[in-house]
Amino acid sequence: MYDMSAYYEARSVDDAVALRLNHPEADIIAGGSDVLVQMREGKRAGHALISIYLLDELRGVSLEDDGTIRIGSLTSFSHITKHPIIQEKIGVLGEAVDMVGGPQIRNIGTIGGNTCNGVTSADSASTLHAWEAVIELTGPEGIRLVPIHDFYLRAGKVDIRPGEIETAVLIPKESWENTKGYYFKYAMRNAMDIATTGCSVNVRLSPDKKTFERVRIAYGVAAPVPVRAPSAEAAINGKAVTMENAEKFALAVLQDINPRDSWRAGKALRQHVAVELAKRCLIEATRRCGGEL
Repeated sequence: MYDMSAYYEARSVDDAVALRLNHPEADIIAGGSDVLVQMREGKRAGHALISIYLLDELRGVSLEDDGTIRIGSLTSFSHITKHPIIQEKIGVLGEAVDMVGGPQIRNIGTIGGNTCNGVTSADSASTLHAWEAVIELTGPEGIRLVPIHDFYLRAGKVDIRPGEIETAVLIPKESWENTKGYYFKYAMRNAMDIATTGCSVNVRLSPDKKTFERVRIAYGVAAPVPVRAPSAEAAINGKAVTMENAEKFALAVLQDINPRDSWRAGKALRQHVAVELAKRCLIEATRRCGGEL
């Protein structure tokens, strides 16, 4: 049995917002793959829960009229990986969330839960940062859009205001159009492990495949929150597609990341891995974009 003080079940988004306002101390639960585990461990013992699991309007992937890819916050990792829009437009996101836990977790875990946890090791986090995702929040004052960089406030803390729930993750067309990406999760084991470091790179090349028109790179577990590496991006955008520029790009990430020492890995190892992953991800993303390094 789980030690909870109350359990409320939302029947609509408006109902969920009302429940949040009436019970501000309660935790939101969707798939429950994190909340229920933490409750059993005692970290959330005695908490009240508001379930939004029945809100099917928050599930699914769609392409909006302006080209924005909309991913409902209750969309499971398995559905994201298999959805044709994701596979065609931003396949790297499907690859990234396919590294979350095992099949059971991916079937029940949601993109909303993964982002709202605010943890830097989330497998979706670095890819969503690299694709300049926008978080859609719905609350008592309507819809609020927050760039994902601003959504993560500090370790384990995100910008959700009283009464709000996350309703979607949005990927703007200008971020995914003519762009390919690659994600590398470095961990001690190949499966069922938290990332020691995660790196996601996406690339847009010039029509002749000779110039890096637009490169984005982001990391998980390289700082208290997922981060982009703007110095590395500035070092390569507009430059020729050469291995020399790839090496400069990779080394430049050290100006932007601040990994910590932990029992999983020391800071020096994480820095070394981050440089290597930047280069590997850039090479593979470039290849997927039709270029060659």
